[in-house]
Amino acid sequence: ESERERAREQGDLVSLMRSFVQSARSRLLPALPCKHRLHRVAVASASRPPRRAWFATAASSTVAGTTTPSSSGSALTAGVLHGRVSAGKVTSPADKVRVCGWVHRCRNMGGILFLDVRDRSGIVQVVTSPDSFPKAHAVAEDLKAEWVVSVEGPVQERLQPNPNIPTGNVEIIAESIDVLNRVTKLLPFEVSSDVAPKEELRLRHRVVDLRRHQMQSNLLLRHKVTRAFRDFLEQEDFIEVETPILNRSSPEGARDFLVPARIIPKAMYALPQSPQLFKQLLMVSGYERYYQIARCFRDEDLRADRQPEFTQVDLEVSFMSAEGIMALMENLVAHVLREAGRPDVKTPFARMPYAEAMESYGTDKPDLRFGLLQYDLSDILSKCECKIFTGAVEGGGIVKGLVVPDGKRVSNSRLKPKGDVANKAVAAGSQGVLFLRVNEDKMEGSPPVKKGVSDEEFQRILERTGAGDGDLIILVAGETATVHKTLDVVRQFLGKSLGLLDENSSQDALVWITDFPMFEWLPDQQRYQALHHPFTAPIEEEGVGLHDSRAHAYDLVYNGYEVGGGSLRNHQKDVQLEIFKAIGLCDEEIGNDFGYLLDALESGAPPHGGMAFGLDRLVMLLAGQESIRDVIAFPKTTQGGCSLTGSPSVVGDDQLGELRISFNDDEEEGDGQGERGI
Repeated sequence: ESERERAREQGDLVSLMRSFVQSARSRLLPALPCKHRLHRVAVASASRPPRRAWFATAASSTVAGTTTPSSSGSALTAGVLHGRVSAGKVTSPADKVRVCGWVHRCRNMGGILFLDVRDRSGIVQVVTSPDSFPKAHAVAEDLKAEWVVSVEGPVQERLQPNPNIPTGNVEIIAESIDVLNRVTKLLPFEVSSDVAPKEELRLRHRVVDLRRHQMQSNLLLRHKVTRAFRDFLEQEDFIEVETPILNRSSPEGARDFLVPARIIPKAMYALPQSPQLFKQLLMVSGYERYYQIARCFRDEDLRADRQPEFTQVDLEVSFMSAEGIMALMENLVAHVLREAGRPDVKTPFARMPYAEAMESYGTDKPDLRFGLLQYDLSDILSKCECKIFTGAVEGGGIVKGLVVPDGKRVSNSRLKPKGDVANKAVAAGSQGVLFLRVNEDKMEGSPPVKKGVSDEEFQRILERTGAGDGDLIILVAGETATVHKTLDVVRQFLGKSLGLLDENSSQDALVWITDFPMFEWLPDQQRYQALHHPFTAPIEEEGVGLHDSRAHAYDLVYNGYEVGGGSLRNHQKDVQLEIFKAIGLCDEEIGNDFGYLLDALESGAPPHGGMAFGLDRLVMLLAGQESIRDVIAFPKTTQGGCSLTGSPSVVGDDQLGELRISFNDDEEEGDGQGERGI
């Protein structure tokens, strides 16, 4: 451990690799049978004279078009990283340290120069003066932001400490400064600026953008969260198993990304939307606790919290009930959040049936950090004089109301057409909103409501909703799904605009959504679809048919976002066959797409279940970001392209010929970002 730590601090790659090989050898050799003994190869002596590095000529610093002798010509030839200390770890006085990094800022204070040198660990202040070390000072005078430097010198206490950074009590007196590389073009934006550039510019120049403090914090948090998942699961005796990236296409929901198979004409691989079936096969194979940090791909419309390629923490267990899995997952999530700086997470998490979530919040992803509940008023208003309400109920829809306490905070103009609340409702698919206000048990509000709702109906609404004097009730009528979506959007908008999130002291509102319907009806296709996926086990209830059954499924919702979902799986072939047929698959489709799964289920499949967490989305929430693009190193745009590399790109005819692919002549060639006919 001491050798590894010393090698890590010094950045000596040879020592680090030697330590790694020795550690691996000591772990592996005792476990190997004698007939499989490994041949040992001696490691070359570290005292052998080093070869001349390709960058050794950089020992002379080129500044402003002239060649200036470096203040310390031996640094590079001896190994720049040897003896290096991370900038963010220079927190106490020392005889001499060497830091390497980027010039963050330069300040000339009347002869004395102050440099902020930055690396991944943080920033440290460097001081030079012409009287103490004139060669180092001469190099420092020509430095520019984002030049790469190596600085060596003693560490002393600052006369004026900076409490805002960990290294704020000390500074390095530069005895030598080596310029390792220069910026030779105009950078697109200032890395040191606290104002984030426009996202389009950031994505195009992602290499520079990733140097910004916020982006480095985000990616370090992502690393910490990923490590926390691994640490917990390893402690719980899970093993990590990789599953195939190239697989067959199957009807699991979103469109597949397809990869032509060159050696098999007309055949295609599909990139995995999830490792769902493979992890179930691993359970049948006897690997009782599996996990994987899995890359997944879905060809679907993008948004702020969705990418065509994403990462999920995937896991599966055998011989455990749904309650047992949920309890284990609660401990896992609590551990991850605590490691991410959220120490106040309490278990067990709240539970809410799907029906209650839809009734009270209009969504199966409710944000429980604030109130503003919804109430179904269809039965009360089904016979009122307002045709908007009666027409919705007669057409099979509903009427719901959202109660806003102290309703004067939302003016009438915001609720009327072209107001911000009304615009949100229209964008969600409705015709707008109606409203009523409670004024000393008297009704005020939209003209259709005042004219069409009787005093008796008004009193019943108050009894149903619990609204009191001064409260506002926002009303929406129409098709059930549209009403739910509209009031959910309006609720989230008001929660932010009214500052309700700031009023709640809880940062982390975690809730399990349970008792999902097994299926949902697709009117346009006239068939049923599995609400989660067709491998979920149904809850067997006496007198309840399969199409009306509930699922052994559970979603974990964190501050209004689904961050994980799972279920118990079908481990019996006959049940799995019934579900395939219930969603309209014929015997041929079942055999072609899922024959291997059904064969496995006949081979002695244990009861099993699992879960998957969306790593990108979870880190986005923990980092306080609005988009998962801010927690992914090299994300795609909302058009599915990469602004940095220009992918997807047009390929040559020779490659297309090998794959037996040709494009229609009437289709214009793409620019690397659009669609092309095939």
